[in-house]
Amino acid sequence: MIIIQVLVGFFLSVNCFMLFTFFKREIFRTTTRYILFAHSLLSDSVLLVLTDLVVLQFNLNIPLPVEICIFFCLAMEIVSRTTRFVITAMCLERYVAICLPLRHADISTLRRTLAGILFIWALSSVYAIIDLFIFTATAPPSYYAEKTFCRYEILLLTEWHSFMRAILSNLDFVVIGIIVAFCYIKIMSVAKAASGDNKKSSSKAQKTLLLHTMQLLLCLIELLCPFVEMAVMEIDIQIFIHITYFNFLTFTLASRCLSPLVYGLRDAEFFNSLKYYACLRLNKTVSPHFVNT
Repeated sequence: MIIIQVLVGFFLSVNCFMLFTFFKREIFRTTTRYILFAHSLLSDSVLLVLTDLVVLQFNLNIPLPVEICIFFCLAMEIVSRTTRFVITAMCLERYVAICLPLRHADISTLRRTLAGILFIWALSSVYAIIDLFIFTATAPPSYYAEKTFCRYEILLLTEWHSFMRAILSNLDFVVIGIIVAFCYIKIMSVAKAASGDNKKSSSKAQKTLLLHTMQLLLCLIELLCPFVEMAVMEIDIQIFIHITYFNFLTFTLASRCLSPLVYGLRDAEFFNSLKYYACLRLNKTVSPHFVNT
């Protein structure tokens, strides 16, 4: 449990420092890929905090009223879905930048980026609202007086509701997978035909999409983890706690730490800004010319 708290604190600190760097420079605040990256950092940070609280609840064996758990579950569901949709939007942005460079400035405007983020939040909320309506229609009044552990399955009181959720989630990943595969194939074809700096940029975009694909795969496995945990909980509660820890470390933390790797450390301009502000905190006299742009 101490290891989990140390890791969560470390990743939250890294995310906060990257968000600080994002807000300090205007070029980051007006560029589509950096705006999407900052939004991904913010969503991942919120999700880490919420899931860590749930892990602590299991560890300390503190059941909460159903009403409180519903709030936690819906918030985690919405934020988790925004991560998948934002990753898809980032892949599409790279596709436009590499395959449609002449239209990139017209398509990736600040206004369209903000509208896209609002659309992502609205789309992510639709799933949670539908589940909430179904839950309120099927849950007996006595159910609200119970105390339980916060997991999304408390909202799925009927078998058909669980089946519908599984179908919608699988449909999401099929559509997202098709979009990511399309972007990767198009960028790969451009990389083969390009030369010089264009070839280098296309190759880097290919690697970025591969990392995004790995992150989406971890998100898919994370979606399946609750079903495994429910089956194990019926057998042994201690094994259930251990599996919960393992899933949280392997799939939740791992998938959320890939975002800083993809855009925070692999992007030269953002990485140089990170170095500058990191050194600035250690030495206030460092020259701004330290940043190589």
